Amino acid sequence: MRAGAWAALLLALAGVAAAQTPRDDPRAIVGPPRDQPLSGAALETRTRQVAGLLRCPVCQGLSVADSPSATAQNMKAHVRELVAAGYDQDQILAYFERSYGEFVRLEPARRGVNWLVWIAPVAGLMLGLGVVLFALRAPKPALAAAAEAAPLPLPEDPRLAAYVLKVRELVHGWPGGRPPGPGSS
Repeated sequence: MRAGAWAALLLALAGVAAAQTPRDDPRAIVGPPRDQPLSGAALETRTRQVAGLLRCPVCQGLSVADSPSATAQNMKAHVRELVAAGYDQDQILAYFERSYGEFVRLEPARRGVNWLVWIAPVAGLMLGLGVVLFALRAPKPALAAAAEAAPLPLPEDPRLAAYVLKVRELVHGWPGGRPPGPGSS
């Protein structure tokens, strides 16, 4: 029983010690600021630019700069603090990516498997264009061979047959409504 109590006490102390370590300290995550601290209108402009690159975890379809949610407003305030402290855009994005995962970026980073996100649409478009061009260039021998192989039957009614011949002449360009070749007169 005493060993269990000691283990519980050690776990509790470890939890308190972990809670006291500054996990959210940007210096521990992304290093010292690499940019100049900003203030005033430049701070607001830069904050809006960087917040526009982050996805709101609540809305997910909006950037942090455009989202009205409380979480997005807190994230935007944190971005403002980091910009005011002199952190650059890459450091701020890396900081939030560490907390929320890579999904927090509205525009995926161009590295690793993410290249598929950038290349796949272009490759799909090129593949589709190739299929369309191949289909347009492919000869259509089935229709031509069928037209030359056997003359098309005409209806038994002579008045209807005259109309069918006229339609064939207009549609296919066959003189007299009959396909060119050995079966035509």
